[in-house]
Amino acid sequence: MTALKFSIISIVVIAIAYNGVYFKKLDEVKASRAVKDFNPTQYASQFWNGKLMPHLDKAIDITQLTALLSTDTSKAFDDYSHALGIGNLRYFLVKGRGMIESVNEDDIVVSLPAGKHKQTVKVATEYIFGNAVRDATGLIDINDFNNTMDFNNVSAELNKIIREQVLPSFTSAVKKGSAISFVGALELNKEHVNLERLEIIPVTVDLEK
Repeated sequence: MTALKFSIISIVVIAIAYNGVYFKKLDEVKASRAVKDFNPTQYASQFWNGKLMPHLDKAIDITQLTALLSTDTSKAFDDYSHALGIGNLRYFLVKGRGMIESVNEDDIVVSLPAGKHKQTVKVATEYIFGNAVRDATGLIDINDFNNTMDFNNVSAELNKIIREQVLPSFTSAVKKGSAISFVGALELNKEHVNLERLEIIPVTVDLEK
């Protein structure tokens, strides 16, 4: 009887030990650790200072872009836009200079020098959201991220930088009639281009003396 009890106890102990110990592949462990360690705030800050700011000289002048969109839409999108996937939404990095025509609650309207035809654009000052700033340069690759949450959190952090670091000093001093220069991100739908309602998410925006 004692031998039988010993055998049963041994089997139970072995079963518990077997089920209590498991192994993971090394790449799974590393991936899990990367997810836990990812810091979107730090990533956004490093991207902003290390890649986005040095890339601003690549921005196309907004009046040049709209002129090309009016004459050769496909070329404008092919040469100057970036996007993820195959959807119709595309993002442009644009720059411009003009006069502030009006200061509104959520944006400012800027009148641009555009020859015979008057052209205006809106520069957002209140609702800063979406993926335009993240995607306009084409410098961030979704394949570098372990999940879409991290990828989307980068957009949120970049937008936060704009709201907290770029806009406050500008909005406190802006007024109608001021000269302005800006660089920012523009979102357009390739299948429904409306040049009358262009709104730019500012990356830099300055009042000129």
